[in-house]
Amino acid sequence: MAKAEETVLQIDLAALEYNYQFLRQHLHTDTKFLAVVKAFAYGSDAQRIALKMQALGVDYFAVAYSKEGIALRKAGIHKPILVLHPLPLHFDELIQHCLEPSIYSAMVLRKFLNTAKRHGQTKYPLHLKFNTGLNRLGFWENDVDLIAKELKGRTEIKVASIFSHLAASEDVNEKDFTMRQIKSFENIAIKIDQTLGYRPFRHLLNTSGILNYSTAQYDMVRSGIGLYGYGNDPEFDRHLKPVATLKTVISQIHKIEPGETVGYNRAFASDSYRMTATLPLGHADGIGRQYGNGQTYVSINGKKAYIIGNVCMDMIMVDITDIDCKEGDEVIIFGKEFSAENFASSANTISYELLTGISQRVTRVFLEH
Repeated sequence: MAKAEETVLQIDLAALEYNYQFLRQHLHTDTKFLAVVKAFAYGSDAQRIALKMQALGVDYFAVAYSKEGIALRKAGIHKPILVLHPLPLHFDELIQHCLEPSIYSAMVLRKFLNTAKRHGQTKYPLHLKFNTGLNRLGFWENDVDLIAKELKGRTEIKVASIFSHLAASEDVNEKDFTMRQIKSFENIAIKIDQTLGYRPFRHLLNTSGILNYSTAQYDMVRSGIGLYGYGNDPEFDRHLKPVATLKTVISQIHKIEPGETVGYNRAFASDSYRMTATLPLGHADGIGRQYGNGQTYVSINGKKAYIIGNVCMDMIMVDITDIDCKEGDEVIIFGKEFSAENFASSANTISYELLTGISQRVTRVFLEH
């Protein structure tokens, strides 16, 4: 594997395949698998990730917004694409590109019905999102009659699925709450089947749900973070392989004397002779200011180099006093040996935020093997 000569995000497609197969081991052979590729496939590259997953045989994709789904269509994705948070403004484009909307409120349902009618659609697939406790998006259980009234006599659409989202499937202390969500979803499913006169397929589980509540897999599961190598639990993390590795290089080395300061606002003041290295990435690349001032470290030649001073827009400085290194040497920010989860937790955040925040100006490099 070539060493980095600039800031790059290496994307290991073989690790992606491994994670997919690991998650599939927890499922029945006939359970559909939806790959979540929103937010540039969790900060990597949505088109390349989706093409790989399509080749592996996933059944569905999910994105947050319509424009993400349109980009996948243009890249050659022909499998169904669920848009999790469609906005009525984009319904025309959504239909033109055969994307399938999540319908989560009466207003959104009415507007989509009108758009589908205007486009001359018949049995256009949509998905009904129900709120079972996350309280983010979705119809309530007692909205089933309202939905039935809106759909009565309408041939423009057909309900392809009903789904909900678990709020705390990774937290063993919230098992009772999760079980109540599952029970609520089952009640909704029965009512929907009776009301519509046919059975839409069902899906509820996210990555942690797959790993902790596989008995509730129903007809399909949805996985995002697990595909990218994180299981929200150290026990599962050890079975998964991080797909993304963020690397950079040492641009310049400085010798700092006692009393000298480093970076904006003189945030680091040296109390002895120190050696520092400047790296070409900063908060514009997704490494926020919360990681500065000794909060976390990068890896240089296998040793920890703590970030000192304030993170700059395009640069960070690290302490290399006790590290044998030189200008041009490779630096690992996170990856297989140095987890994005650990890096993120040092600043009281999570791997999701770190991964999805990696700027699109960072060069993506793809590894197939």
